[in-house]
Amino acid sequence: MSSVVYEYGGGLYINLTNKCPCACEFCIKNYTDGLGTADTLLLDYEPTIEEVVNELENWNVASYGEVVFCGYGEPTERLDDLLDIARWIKVNYRKKIRINTIGLANLRYGCDITPKLSGLIDAVNVSMNEADAEKYTDLCHPEFGPAAYDAMLDFITRVKKYVPKVTCSVVSGSLPKESIDICAEKAAELGVGFRVR
Repeated sequence: MSSVVYEYGGGLYINLTNKCPCACEFCIKNYTDGLGTADTLLLDYEPTIEEVVNELENWNVASYGEVVFCGYGEPTERLDDLLDIARWIKVNYRKKIRINTIGLANLRYGCDITPKLSGLIDAVNVSMNEADAEKYTDLCHPEFGPAAYDAMLDFITRVKKYVPKVTCSVVSGSLPKESIDICAEKAAELGVGFRVR
């Protein structure tokens, strides 16, 4: 049975969707069905808000440092549902909430969605993944084409106005050191954190 809520690395994670506008060559779902306490994160169907809330009530949410929207898809593909669930978590548990994202929600929705995160989302981790648009497109295969890279950088610039902690990340095994160094420099220029995962 697929997992909607699971524990990973000391955090409590919510797997809302398997949809994603990218097909990153290094994506972990290409190599394993499950992660952490989840036997499989490959969803049979997308859970309703009520089903996610019911699942959360089976966990000791108060014991976790944060709740993270991150599964085998891009969580902002279900942005309105994500925000409703985040609101419920804030009301009932006052927990810090993080979104792990590829940062293409503004492209998806054709508008700036970042103000909607204000007061609900405490941290955003954006997968930068490469040093320039051409390399990013070759590695991540975004459905939006090369325009995705600049859109992701623009998302970072916008989201830091509304979310207290913004971090860019890259996957160590998928990039040469020179690309990682360039990504770190870009993150510094954007005024956000950087980590290699």
